[in-house]
This record gives sequence, C-alpha cells and structure tokens, in this order.
Amino acid sequence: MEKTDKNPSRNYRLSLIDAVSHERLWSVRFTRPIFIGALVSGILMAMLVFYFLVAYTPLRTFIPGYPSAQTRRQAVQNAQKIDSLEMRLLQWELYSENLRRIVAGEMPLRVDSLMLGSRGSRNVTDAQYYAIRDSLLRADVLNQEQFNVDEAPKKNLPLEALSFFPPVKGVVSEGFERTLHPYIDITTPAGSMVTAVLDGTVVNTSWDPEDGYQVVVQHAGDILSVYKNLEKLLQRQGDVVKAGTPIGLVAESESLTKGNHLHFELWCEGQAVDPTQFIKF
Repeated sequence: MEKTDKNPSRNYRLSLIDAVSHERLWSVRFTRPIFIGALVSGILMAMLVFYFLVAYTPLRTFIPGYPSAQTRRQAVQNAQKIDSLEMRLLQWELYSENLRRIVAGEMPLRVDSLMLGSRGSRNVTDAQYYAIRDSLLRADVLNQEQFNVDEAPKKNLPLEALSFFPPVKGVVSEGFERTLHPYIDITTPAGSMVTAVLDGTVVNTSWDPEDGYQVVVQHAGDILSVYKNLEKLLQRQGDVVKAGTPIGLVAESESLTKGNHLHFELWCEGQAVDPTQFIKF
C-alpha cells in the first residue's frame, strides 16, 4: 500500500462539483510529473509576460531608479547642446586665427568643413578636436616668435584702383545707406551663379534661417566681401578663390517685396562702403 502511494505515475483528479446537486461540472486528470511540469511552465510563462511588459511598455517607468523618457530626452538634448557649443567655440577660434593669418599675408589653416560641423550633424572625435587645438597653439607660438623686422611693408592699392568682378548679373533693387542699410540688394533669378569680386580666401561659411547660406571672403588691403541669401555653397572655409570664381547659388526668396536677390556687402578697414561706387552692375 505504501509503494502504491509513492508511485509517481499515480493518477489524480481535480473536479468542480455543484454543492447542492453534487453534479460534476468540470474535472481534469493528471499525474505528479504533469502537475510539476505545468507548474514550472506557468511560472516561466508568467516571468516571460512580466519581462515583455517591463521591457516594451510604459510600466518600466514605475520601477524605482529607472529614468523616465523625459529625463533621458533631456540628457540627450543637453549633450547635444554642449557638443554644439564646443564646436561653435572651436569654429570661432579657427575663424579668428584664419582671419589674422590672412591679414598678415600668411597661409590659412586648412581645416576640413566636416570637422567644423557647419554643414551637417557629424561629430568630431576627441583626437581630432585636440589636434585642431594643438594647431592653434602652434600657430599662436609661431606668431609670437616672428618679428619680421626685415620684411618690407606691403603697398595696398586704394579701392578706386582695383578691378572688381560683379558678384552676380542683376539690377540693384535697394541701394546702400550707411546707417540703416549698409549693403545692397541685387535682384537676380534664383539659381544664379554668385562669384567672388576679388582674389581672396574664404574665411567663413554659415547658414541662417533668414539669410540662408552666407560666404565671407577676405581680400588683400583689409577688404572684406559678404554674400548672403545663397541656397548652395560652392566653396569651403579656407579655400583660396580668384576674382570671378563661383562661390554659391542665389536662393529662392519667400519675400514678396524683395523677390529673389543677392545680399552683398563690401567692407574696407572695418567700414562698410557702397559697392556701386566701385563695381559696375
């Protein structure tokens, strides 16, 4: 009798019986191994369902210490802002160093625009970042050690003696006014080729929601030319250009009053000058 009780293959029955009529409503037969297997399978199934609920549903945010979606999104935004500020600071350092070297008659630093981050969301590695900082430091040390006492002073021609190349073919729709409008607007079809007015070096390229792409070119004699309202850039920062070299294309304007036009500025020794006095449009 004891051996029969210890038999693992002994059948069991689980029944549901009406307490009044004693009618069997439901029953199931099982053995001890089947019961243990069903119990283990149920526990595993419950664990699997709990895992999927925690991993793929918002229930995971109720776990103590688990970061919420808003916290993680804020962390990512903060990291992007810090990276953007670092790249903007580095870009301005490179811009000022290139401007100083060009004014001094030296060759500008050759830095790829991908590393400046001005035309895309590409990231710069730490090695590239510190390599650029090292280049700036070396340039600063060389600048302090150079006295150039034997170098003859350079003779800069006045603006009237220079031969300017028209930046674009068009008509001046809004003229120069030193205080309120220190530049001119040249009406021209969208997609028109914009060219450099003199030999020089591209010292800055950027994009603005209102003015589109813009290019700044440094010329000899402390002359600076600025081109705005471009839809596409054909030159990068640090590129050396000749007079008449294409640097961009005119963008299609959304303004009904101005229409498609090129925003053009001409600066000499830190002062805005009227381009129509020196360039024939």
